[in-house]
Amino acid sequence: MPGRPHEEMLLGGLAAVGAGFFTNPLEVVKTRMQLQGELKARGHYAVHYRNSLHAIYTIFKSDGIIRLQSGLVPALWYQLFMNGMRLGSYQIMTNLGLLNGSDGKVSFLKSILGGASAGCVGAIVGSPFYMVKTQLQSRSASSIAVGYQHGHGSMVEGFTGILKEHGIGGLWRGVTGAMLRVMIGSAAQLTTFSTAKEYILSLKVFNDTSILIPFCSSIVSGIVLTVFMTPPDVMCTRLYNQGVDANGKGLYYKNLLDCGIKIMKKEGPWGFYKGWGPSFLRIAPHSVLSLMFWDQLRKTYENLYHKHIEIDIPDSVKSSE
Repeated sequence: MPGRPHEEMLLGGLAAVGAGFFTNPLEVVKTRMQLQGELKARGHYAVHYRNSLHAIYTIFKSDGIIRLQSGLVPALWYQLFMNGMRLGSYQIMTNLGLLNGSDGKVSFLKSILGGASAGCVGAIVGSPFYMVKTQLQSRSASSIAVGYQHGHGSMVEGFTGILKEHGIGGLWRGVTGAMLRVMIGSAAQLTTFSTAKEYILSLKVFNDTSILIPFCSSIVSGIVLTVFMTPPDVMCTRLYNQGVDANGKGLYYKNLLDCGIKIMKKEGPWGFYKGWGPSFLRIAPHSVLSLMFWDQLRKTYENLYHKHIEIDIPDSVKSSE
């Protein structure tokens, strides 16, 4: 039984929050590695983070273990708002049959368009939280610092400081990068998840209610997501973390296009795949966990809904059936 719009959004948001708590340390590592050597050619900057494991060790040694959960609060709020809107909107389109073809099965093209549009809405809503999250995660001891270092030490400080200096519009600086990132990622993730899930169901290898169905579908989705999402993810991180002048203009990049051109010119194609390792290590489990939580939360909701309906049916009605 499909839920109402606000219920679908809440279920989607809660699923992403659950996944975000476990994967945030990898998000911190990914952010630092994406900012390392910003606008510098390979071999012309200090490499503080050689790989994911080395980055975890370095952060633990220099910043302390608590910094591996930097930006956790805005990260979870971002997951709730962004994925609540994204997954909820996508499920509403699914419930209404907007993603099905004339044969009643999931349409690949419609799924791409539906996932992209749902992701765009989610990115706009969650943008302020993502920006503050990124800035908190990049903040570190001077000996291992990468990227622009912002002064705020909490989500509240970040919001109040940005509002005071640049007004409410400052909270949506870099939103174009977020929209591209989530549109591409959402289209890739939700399309492959829905398609893979339907295909696995058709194979009849597992029981229709088996948790292995969303698990396997999520793995496929996570791999595809990593490949397509990393380049816009790097640009998004750069746009959000850059410093700004007195007029709120970026110190490094004018806009999304300018960011892409400068990365290509200064860092080459590999610059778009900085942090690919932790990105995969983070995206894959996050995708698996969020989609599995989402799938299971919806099943739990539907079971509770049906039980509630059954309890509320009067005896007189039951006897007449």
